[in-house]
Amino acid sequence: MTKRYAHVTPILVGAVPGLVYDQSSGPMSHILIVEDDRDIAELVERYLVRAGHTTDTLGAGDRALASVRIRVPDMVILDLMLPGLDGLEVCRALRRDPDTRALPIIMLTARSEESDRIAGLELGADDYVTKPFSPSELVARVGALLRRAQRWAESGRMALTCGPLELDRERHRVTDRGQDVHLTAKEFLLLEYLMQHRGRVLSRDLLLTDVWGYRYTGGTRTVDVHVRRLREKMPYLGEAIDTVKQFGYRLAEPGPSDDRDGRPPRSDRR
Repeated sequence: MTKRYAHVTPILVGAVPGLVYDQSSGPMSHILIVEDDRDIAELVERYLVRAGHTTDTLGAGDRALASVRIRVPDMVILDLMLPGLDGLEVCRALRRDPDTRALPIIMLTARSEESDRIAGLELGADDYVTKPFSPSELVARVGALLRRAQRWAESGRMALTCGPLELDRERHRVTDRGQDVHLTAKEFLLLEYLMQHRGRVLSRDLLLTDVWGYRYTGGTRTVDVHVRRLREKMPYLGEAIDTVKQFGYRLAEPGPSDDRDGRPPRSDRR
């Protein structure tokens, strides 16, 4: 069956209402574009190359996985609807492989339903862009995600702790009572941000700005999905992350029992 897409309209930077772009210079990276619509793939490639990145373009999911096994890119831009192995299956396979578990992934989708977007986030995609989209917006999101990955690499060896959890920036590793916890790149950055701001109430908009790298009016469901995944993967956070109704989240400050029994302070348990 031939896939049909709405036309992708090149929109100038700043033309998307509610989005504030951060296009400060950063290290250029190699990006794998997995998109079977040639016109869309060439458009994305043209804008990324113009921004200084190098790219490879593939039109099938199985070919993408084979390519990544040979050379791991700095990021994958992944279409949801691909012939054969679709984007969700590719994303799942990348997250299962220790060598690509933390590989940044931005998913492209022609579907506007929230359930489709959430499905990609649940499998570990770090961001999504709905077609038709602005190529300039996509480049801005690519840059924001890559800059944060570079910041981790330049931050030096430094561990953050929270009860039984330890986050090692240099090794991009999180452990819970000494056992490895496998997180996506965005989950790792969100946990790092919460641990750096323990005790503070953080709005969803603030988290979008500081963790995702852009500010968008609405669309905060992305934050909720990632917080839920952190709670599911690390039971300690199920109680330590407090939901502030209609506003955002707060990671409980350390208390007398915080490091002793691996449980949040009593005053913060729900």
